[in-house]
Amino acid sequence: MNNSDSDILLDVRGLEPPEPLERVLDALAELPAGQRLRMLIDREPHPLYGILNTNHFQYQASTLPDYRYQILIWHKD
Repeated sequence: MNNSDSDILLDVRGLEPPEPLERVLDALAELPAGQRLRMLIDREPHPLYGILNTNHFQYQASTLPDYRYQILIWHKD
């Protein structure tokens, strides 16, 4: 799955826990069906993955060249 100009960007780099998790959960509560959220974060958000699975989201995590992470999140079909 590639980046898209229509992705909603959520940049939580530089924020201390639990703020990144709180912000992504708030953003996901507003995420329209068919839209993706692109989250940029300094560390891999392991606790988020279980929450996404439980709440019927799919995701794709990748490491960026600067050792940060990009997480693409969307509603399961």
